[in-house]
Amino acid sequence: MDLDALLQHYFGSDDPDAVDSARLAAGKEQLALDFGVERDPSRRFALWTLMEALGFAPLPAEAFAKDPALKRAAEEYLTAAWRIERD
Repeated sequence: MDLDALLQHYFGSDDPDAVDSARLAAGKEQLALDFGVERDPSRRFALWTLMEALGFAPLPAEAFAKDPALKRAAEEYLTAAWRIERD
């Protein structure tokens, strides 16, 4: 999935900082809904990483409770992101 395309789809812009608060809230709500109903594992992970980047993703154990491989991938993603932020 293309990050710019996802941002454009959910927020009408590839820059979430440029979106007004109402549009941002609506985009986040739709993104969370789509994550909840998405069944394709790779698409689900992509939606989760976008939610994580925007600061509202559920914890990996909650988001991927039924898929241990995706849960592990999400935890590894968070560990890598934390290491990058520290440096």
